[in-house]
Formats: sequence, structure tokens, C-alpha cells
Amino acid sequence: MGDRSERGSVKHKRRTTIAADAAQRGGAEILSGQVKEKEPRHETPANKHKNHSDAGDDAFSCHKLQESLLSSNSGYSNYRGILNWCVVMLVLSNARLVLENLIKYGILVDPIQIISLFLKDPYRWPALCLIIVSNVFIMAALYIERKLSVGYISEGTGTFLHSINLSAMLFVPAGTVLSLTSMTPVGGVLALSVFTILFLKLYSYRDVNKWCREIRHTKARTLSRSHSCPSVHKANGTSGYTHVSYPANLTHRDIYYFIFVPTLCYELNFPCSPRIRKRFLLRRLLEMVFLMQLMLGLMQQWMVPTIQNSMKPFQDMDFCRIVERLLKLAVPNHFIWLIFFYWYFHSSMNFVAELMQFGDREFYRDWWNSETIPYFWSNWNIPVHKWCLRHFYKPMLAKGVNKFTAQLAVFFLSAFFHEYLVSVPLKMFRLWAFLGMMAQIPLAYFVGRFLRGNYGNAAVWMSLIIGQPIAVLMYVHDYYVLHYGSAAEGPAA
Repeated sequence: MGDRSERGSVKHKRRTTIAADAAQRGGAEILSGQVKEKEPRHETPANKHKNHSDAGDDAFSCHKLQESLLSSNSGYSNYRGILNWCVVMLVLSNARLVLENLIKYGILVDPIQIISLFLKDPYRWPALCLIIVSNVFIMAALYIERKLSVGYISEGTGTFLHSINLSAMLFVPAGTVLSLTSMTPVGGVLALSVFTILFLKLYSYRDVNKWCREIRHTKARTLSRSHSCPSVHKANGTSGYTHVSYPANLTHRDIYYFIFVPTLCYELNFPCSPRIRKRFLLRRLLEMVFLMQLMLGLMQQWMVPTIQNSMKPFQDMDFCRIVERLLKLAVPNHFIWLIFFYWYFHSSMNFVAELMQFGDREFYRDWWNSETIPYFWSNWNIPVHKWCLRHFYKPMLAKGVNKFTAQLAVFFLSAFFHEYLVSVPLKMFRLWAFLGMMAQIPLAYFVGRFLRGNYGNAAVWMSLIIGQPIAVLMYVHDYYVLHYGSAAEGPAA
């Protein structure tokens, strides 16, 4: 018993000593900033039951903090299925309209009637003859520049001669279209469009050559005579061509190359593609033929009956029926406008550019994403935008004109040419196209000020879908009233 109690006291002392040593070491570690992790405790049955319960909740949990997919805070953006649904619904709804149109009117597509839009008399081709006469103005611009390059005439005289030549390009064809009874409205639009393009091209031709003379007067250098875009030699996958300097560019080949390439801005050295891609050329040609037939067919089958049925509400000033006809016309008009955009700016311009080996193929940008009116007008027609920026807007800024006035002048110039291309062939002046273009200025302010993002993009689309049919109905109504005495009453819709 004594030995046992003695051993017990020794064990008690040892435990006390160990605990004291551990306390001293713990205190030292705390003072030194080093704290050891606690050893895991033995779980009691209650703790075990609680941990098993938490694990069970995690294993069978089916909820978490998240937003609905259609909420703006969800960050979800894959709406491909909804887009496909919209396309299917669009196809089905328009298929119904096509079927309704065929049941009501039958097949109205007539190729002979299409030819009559361009010609009244098959033996007289006034529009084509007028386009051929445009070569006179092209040659006049070339020889004026040649005289200026050698100093035969002064800059003031050259500017005066160019002004007469450019003015004649606008007034002579307009007077011809107005005076000839054999000129159809469609033929007049075609002829005046060609002369408008030539006017912008020759204006740029005159400006660039003038800039070259100014550079030559300030910096003398050796000139080498060559052509603007000679035959291209393939070298290591890149195109090589001879650099052109002024006045070596003043040749017939150079100016006619510029006349036919799809650009309005002249350069002495255009970017050239290395070769003509025959498959690419064939695809664009097939697109041009097919889309042209599709546009003409949609006009005859869909637009013309709708326009004819719109005359009676205009005559009676039935506002509700006018709005209904306007919305009915908006669909085919917008489809035809979209097809025309692809046909002209993609198929036709790429066809001509490939044929001429013209390298700059930026004819349009992403105008369909426009959130403001100015963005649309500066991206849907790049050749015109570049011309306005280079030859009209920047020169005005250089002369001290403020930006708003310069932008206003650009819209005014565009409005003038829109009215010029519509009123003169129709032989009436109503200013609907001019007012429609000038209305873009307050609309641009409103959209830019109060609408953002998708709302701005929707406003741009609405202006395109609704604005054009309004102008179409206005001109057609006035044309019928002017030429037939009253608005034609079409069949009931």
C-alpha cells in the first residue's frame, strides 16, 4: 500500500511537472507570436449527430442564391433559340401574306412590264444615250487637269472651268430628263444616278490633283510617268505595282479606271488585289441576277397592289386606313430595301471590284448595330461617307466652321441629292425626300439624348421601317394626282 501510494504521488508530481512545462512552453510561444494548432478533440455522440446532419443537408440541397435567366442581373446572353423562334415566326407570318396575296391577285409578275419601266419606245433609248454623253464631262475634267499641270492656265481659271463642268453635270441631265417625254421615271433615276456618281468622282479627281500641285510647288522631286493600276505581277503571294507620281496619273487609262472602280475618292495609287478570283466573281454574278429578279418580282407582286389600294384612303383623308396601309406597305418595302442593300453594296460592288482588281472592299460596316442616327449614316454607305468626310466635312473644319454647322451642311447636301434623284425623274417637286433627310437631325438629337443601347438601335430600325414607306406613299399619291387628276382607286384590300 505504501509503495502504491508512493508511486501515485510520483505520477501526480510528474503530471504536474509536465503540465507546468507545457504551460511555460505555451506562454513562451504566445509571447513569441507562434501559436500551435490545437489537436483535434474527440467527438462526442452529440457532435457526431450534428456533423452528420450538416453533411446530409449539403448532400440533398437543391437551392442556391441565383437570378432568373431573363433578369438583367443574371448575365445570361445565349438567346440563340429565341432568335431561331423569331425567324420561324417571321417565315410563317410572311408565308401567310404571300399565300393571301396569291389568292387575292394571282400572279402579277410580268417581265414585259419591267422592260416598259425603262423604255416607252423600244427604238428610243434616251437614258442610255444620256449616260454615253457623260464621257464629254469626263474628258473635260482630264484636259483641264492636264493644262493645269503644265501651267498653261492658272489655278483660278482651272477652278472656274471645273465649276462649269461640274455644274453642267447636274443641270444638263436634269434638263434633259425634264424635257424629254420619252424618258421614263425609272430611266431618269438610272441616268441621274450615274451623273451624280460621276459628279462626286470628278470633284474628288479635281481636289486630289490640286493637292498634288500644292505639294509639288512646296517640294520639288523627280517625276516618273506610269499608270494608276497597271498589270499586277504576283510575287511571293503579294501584289506589286509601279508607284505613280503627279502628273503621270493624268492619262485616259487612269481616269477611266477611277470611273469604273467602286469608290468616290480618287487616289494616284489604289490598293490592288493580286488576281481575279473566278469562283468569287461567278458567285457575285449569280447573286446579282437572282436578287434583281427577286426585287422586281416583289415590287410587282407585293408593293404595287398595296400602293394602289392606298390611294383611296389618301383621297378621303381616312387617317386610320392611311396608317393601316402604311404599316402594310412597310413590310415589303423594308424587305426590298434590305435585298437592295445586299445586291448593291455587297454583290455588285464586290463584282466590279474583283473585275477591276480593286483592293479596298470596305463598302459598308455594321450599320445594323447602330444605336444612334449618325452612326447609321456613317456606316451603311462607306464610299459616300468617305467622300463627305474627305472633300466636304474636313475642308469646312479647316476653314474654321464649327462641327455642328459642318454636320448640318453634310445632311443638307445629302438631302439635296436625295430630292434631286426623286423629284426630277418624277417631274414634280414636293420636297418629301429633302424633308425626310433633314428630319434626321432632330431625330438624331432625340435618340442620342434619351435612348441608349437596344432602345437606340430599335429607334434606328423604326425610322428605317416606317420612314421610307411614308415618303413612298407621299410621292406616289402626288404623282397620281398630278398625272391622272385624282388618286387612283384600287381594289379593296
